[in-house]
Amino acid sequence: MVQRGGVSINLSGNYQVVSMRRYKHRETKMFKTIKFSGMGAVALVLGMIATPTVAAIPCGTAKLIVPWKAGGGTQVLFAIFEKTIAEAGVKPKLKLVMIPGQGGNKGAKEAKKAKADGCTLFAIHQSAFTSYFNGRIKFHFDAFDPVALLTDTPDILGAAGNAPWDNFNDFKKGVLAAPNQITTGATFGSTSQFGWLLLEQKTGMKFKFVPFDGTRQRMTALLSGAITLGGLNVASGRKYIESGDLKAYAILADKRDSALPNLPTAKEQGVDLSFSIKRGVVAPKGTPKSAIDHWASVFKTAAANPGLLKQMKAKGTGIQWVGPADYQAWIDKSYSEFKTIAAKMGWGK
Repeated sequence: MVQRGGVSINLSGNYQVVSMRRYKHRETKMFKTIKFSGMGAVALVLGMIATPTVAAIPCGTAKLIVPWKAGGGTQVLFAIFEKTIAEAGVKPKLKLVMIPGQGGNKGAKEAKKAKADGCTLFAIHQSAFTSYFNGRIKFHFDAFDPVALLTDTPDILGAAGNAPWDNFNDFKKGVLAAPNQITTGATFGSTSQFGWLLLEQKTGMKFKFVPFDGTRQRMTALLSGAITLGGLNVASGRKYIESGDLKAYAILADKRDSALPNLPTAKEQGVDLSFSIKRGVVAPKGTPKSAIDHWASVFKTAAANPGLLKQMKAKGTGIQWVGPADYQAWIDKSYSEFKTIAAKMGWGK
């Protein structure tokens, strides 16, 4: 006979499960005995005893803060995750909450000060580095615990439909001939400016940057012809590129995207430049490991969903799920890379 808590097990094959409750204000004990037989049942009970209890996430609906307006690339992509997770019946539920402003930093501040209980997640990408090195915010990924790295979206060098150049070479010549004159939309200190700054460094071009708070505002300005240049991606710009409402000169990837097969890479056109937005999910610093592991598993399952993969491919976005430990390794490596580039560009001075 083996005694384990409220379970008495006879290893010969029969056992009893005994549950006990103590009523408040009384010393009365209530016992309930359930008899089973067979070693398979014994194994079942031992398994139940060995299974650890995972701390519950104390909310019916958790929020995933997206620090940009609806319609931007980040919101569009995470809305697909939100729907996929909802269809799977995951508990707690997950709801996107948009908190735009300050180039993504307003939402970051809200996420940082949220309670670290698994009920708040934050959608993040490399703008956390650019904002930090520009001195626009005092923290970056270091204020959060990594949950999962998820997507990879290459930047596209885009232009208004009325831009005077029809190909990359003419675009390059035009900008070189008019330094600091060609209006280029970007969120200052964010990734939407970073690709253009890299292009300046690689080619000698100089752009006249015009500030916008997010992708949607920049897209509106491009479509109206209020600015000449602006970064795009397949998710936000494909239909406009295909219709001719916007132009695209290069995709900053190592190879062409199947969604826009006629758009050459910058490397094909003589500029050794690639830059993509890698979006992931983090949680406020100190979030319990059980909650981190729960959400990492939820996003891993969603990232393997065939329907989600099909939608992401159509938007020119690769899926690259990376768990908490390896995500942290990527953060550490990327921090060093951005720090080096920021120093070369004189950011934060």
